Amino acid sequence: IGFSMAENKHKQTFAIKRIYLKDLSFEAPLGADAFVEKWQPAINQELNLNTKKIRDDHYEVTLRVTLTARIEEKTAFLVEIHQAGLFLISGIPDAKLPQLLNTVCPNILLPYIREAIDSVVVKGTFPAIMLSPINFEALYVQAMEKQQMDNRQEEQDSVKIH
Repeated sequence: IGFSMAENKHKQTFAIKRIYLKDLSFEAPLGADAFVEKWQPAINQELNLNTKKIRDDHYEVTLRVTLTARIEEKTAFLVEIHQAGLFLISGIPDAKLPQLLNTVCPNILLPYIREAIDSVVVKGTFPAIMLSPINFEALYVQAMEKQQMDNRQEEQDSVKIH
């Protein structure tokens, strides 16, 4: 997707170059015992996002999701997936780039990671898991607010030291 901005006559470009599975791990440590237990697992979900400038205007964004299904205190299965995308981004103001990388890019990756999780869990003969929607915009806003609060606290601490 490319478009021009009239006010700065600078072309902004956002393009998906490639979406790929970077890492996949599936474990079923209980083995057959998981299939004789009553299936009412507690599902724990961990989410991590990593962005990295590869070169020039190319950025790699990696969304990592770890799901752990536990029956009582025993792990029935654990799946960890690193879904990545290579994005061409140019002409975006520096102030807007982090928001784009941390909201738009992971939203593009989310359907791919959902499908990969569902596929591997079903291949392990467990019931399908539908990954809940994730509001990356809200997570980004929370992270920025936390960073601002941390910065204010550091400023207050440095004032107290003098």
